[in-house]
Amino acid sequence: MSQSHTPLRIVIAEDSVLLREGISRLLNDAGHQMVAAVGDGPELVEAVAEHRPDISIVDVRMPPSFRDEGLRAAIAARGRVPGTAVLVLSQYVEERYASELLESGAGGTGYLLKDRVADVSDFLRAVRQVAGGGTVLDPEVVTQLMVRRRQNDPLGDLTPREHEVLTLMAEGRSNNAIADALSVSGGAVEKHVTNIFVKLGLSPTDADHRRVLAVLTYLRG
Repeated sequence: MSQSHTPLRIVIAEDSVLLREGISRLLNDAGHQMVAAVGDGPELVEAVAEHRPDISIVDVRMPPSFRDEGLRAAIAARGRVPGTAVLVLSQYVEERYASELLESGAGGTGYLLKDRVADVSDFLRAVRQVAGGGTVLDPEVVTQLMVRRRQNDPLGDLTPREHEVLTLMAEGRSNNAIADALSVSGGAVEKHVTNIFVKLGLSPTDADHRRVLAVLTYLRG
């Protein structure tokens, strides 16, 4: 079986039984395995430590205060099991959640609005991309970040095309997908990505790691 079709082992943390069951069924129908479905933060941490899933799908707001318990639990789970892939679902756009997840350590990271689950193909793509170590940010987060750019933005040296490329990187697009979206060659995208790394002062290291650092700079910009 090809890697793109290998079933994933998944933990779901969602206090709404209806939504939890709905997401579980959707993922089961796609051939994935739900190793645990829990309703609060401490249960999430224990489930990740016990099952070592390929990815955890986590609601930001869970009991008891329904603020950011899910996010805190996801970060704690990464402390117990470094490299844990986490896809956070939220009712509203909170840019800092994406930043805190990215800063919590190596591993796939995703932040999507719950409405995105309704687009099944995109949601399943995001799940697999995050499980594979990629980064996926909801387009609404990216849009809000663009709107609030400051004049002393560290990204100010980027060209308009490089901004476009970095925006698509933040949404979790591969170089090939970026090339398709911008109707340019793969070589052109590679050149833009390299220029972005240089202009942001990201020294040569693992390419995937530099992509994460570039996205973090984008979030802070």
